[in-house]
Amino acid sequence: MATRKELLLQLRPQLPNAVITENMSKDERFQNATLRPVLKLQTDLLMEAFRNYVRKHKGTYYNLNLQQKMRYIENAIQRDIKFRNSLKGMIIGQFTLEEYHTYTSNSSALNKRMMKMVIERIKDHSQLLESETVA
Repeated sequence: MATRKELLLQLRPQLPNAVITENMSKDERFQNATLRPVLKLQTDLLMEAFRNYVRKHKGTYYNLNLQQKMRYIENAIQRDIKFRNSLKGMIIGQFTLEEYHTYTSNSSALNKRMMKMVIERIKDHSQLLESETVA
């Protein structure tokens, strides 16, 4: 029977552009080897979580212009601690035990990287949210 680690690693998409070199910092290596594949795997869930966040906040997001929407995404993730922690949990829950130990050794810096990446991923996929206003 496959272990949790094996199953988690099998689920993750392969990202040929996430290059890992010997002269990378430990945080950058973690970002490329772990965070990028996990974020790609969790994109649909992250987008649904954001969609739910917008609904719970009366859908004001849909009445904003593009620049305001980008700021809304940043503010939601940076300032709403409950929402941010929920997103972190969706990502951290996909770590292997070894990755979790690496994460906990420098969680502050890795959280910053992680949340920047989540913000960019949601921004990049924000056009998927627009279909809700048309429907």
